[in-house]
Amino acid sequence: MVNKEENWFVYIVRCSDDSYYTGITTDVDIRLNEHNDKGVKNTKEKLPVVLEEFLEFPDMESASKEEYRINQLSKNDKEVLIGEWRIDRLRKEFVIKR
Repeated sequence: MVNKEENWFVYIVRCSDDSYYTGITTDVDIRLNEHNDKGVKNTKEKLPVVLEEFLEFPDMESASKEEYRINQLSKNDKEVLIGEWRIDRLRKEFVIKR
């Protein structure tokens, strides 16, 4: 049963064939390990995968909608999005640590 109180994450990994895979999870570290330890359906043949970036969402529904939106993007647009997410995350980390 899904805990409705958990935050969800949309994550993007780069596969060994230089493609991107986007997914959702409640724990990015565990999910990344699952991809690389045993592989999952869509990345099993593309190991290892490397986490490019992730973004937190308040619930599964909003994370799923963002995952769908990202999957419609071109590779170039995904790379732009990864850069935007990274800049936003680094800005937040810098402000918090200051």
